[in-house]
Amino acid sequence: MLRYMDVKSSNRNELIDITRDIEKQLGNAGAKDGVCYVYVPHTTAAVTINEGADPSVKTDILDSLSRLVPRDMHYRHAEGNADAHVKSTIAGASQFIPVKGGKLALGTWQSVYFCEFDGPRNRRVAIQFIPGD
Repeated sequence: MLRYMDVKSSNRNELIDITRDIEKQLGNAGAKDGVCYVYVPHTTAAVTINEGADPSVKTDILDSLSRLVPRDMHYRHAEGNADAHVKSTIAGASQFIPVKGGKLALGTWQSVYFCEFDGPRNRRVAIQFIPGD
């Protein structure tokens, strides 16, 4: 079953931990073992998996992306958010995550992050649980 959850960002560039929100959706769906597909249906946002224990990792990721893809380059896209489109392409719109016992089978330090690159905004994340054998 396809489910949606809302995410509200507060900053133009922001990584928001959505791990627990996804697991809540899995619980509501009665998920046990299988795969969780997470998809962000926005062209200036993304989803990624990275360390969740040290908050400085989020800052380092955002700082690095801003250096790689500066906001003030001479882009052809005239809406003023071309950098957000490039950053979302780098991070990606989706993730497949194994599910075991109704929980995301992430590594010890891993968290799932919604990546906002053109906020603040109200966004949606699509979650699909695919049962295993």
